[in-house]
Amino acid sequence: RDFVDDIITVSEEDILKATKMVWERLKVCIEPSAGVGVAVAMGDEFNQKYPVSSGIRNVAVILCGGNVDIIKTTKQMEDIGGLL
Repeated sequence: RDFVDDIITVSEEDILKATKMVWERLKVCIEPSAGVGVAVAMGDEFNQKYPVSSGIRNVAVILCGGNVDIIKTTKQMEDIGGLL
């Protein structure tokens, strides 16, 4: 707790959008849990709290994969609508 500055939450839809973006743009198959960090970094709340003008120049997000059911995840993307 002493080392946590903030907690930012994101929706399931934001997580799936971020996961899809990584799949398409980076050509890396990450699992949705890795999409959480990407969704936070892409989100409005993070960018309002930590604008470029605040001096933050780089943000690191750990990407992990291998523990993903691609068929199930793509089905979830389809169910949300328009993600595939």
